[in-house]
Amino acid sequence: MTWTDEELDAIGAAGELTIATERADGTTRTPVPIWVVRVGDEIIVRSWKGSGGAWFRQATRLPRARVQAGGVDRAVHLTATDPALRASIDRAYYDKYGRGPYVDAMVTDSAAASTLTLAP
Repeated sequence: MTWTDEELDAIGAAGELTIATERADGTTRTPVPIWVVRVGDEIIVRSWKGSGGAWFRQATRLPRARVQAGGVDRAVHLTATDPALRASIDRAYYDKYGRGPYVDAMVTDSAAASTLTLAP
């Protein structure tokens, strides 16, 4: 499956996305709000805590989750993002969220190492 243009637009415009990672038994954990950016036809997330973020650790163990943003509610698979896209993703965070300490934290090497792509 792929994202529809409407889903890409809605999620890309949303201020935050909630992500509920999946447990081995198929139930989901408590949803966590995170920032989300769109780069082309990709939906991208990062953990500002890098690999130490609880939702990120769970997503790397079992890369399935439910996300909600901009009226879209979808089950997704999380995959590693091509490191060659880092500059574009960093720019997308700055373009969407502006400048400041929170955004600066999202473009550190640690946060960049936790970049994941969401696929429906």
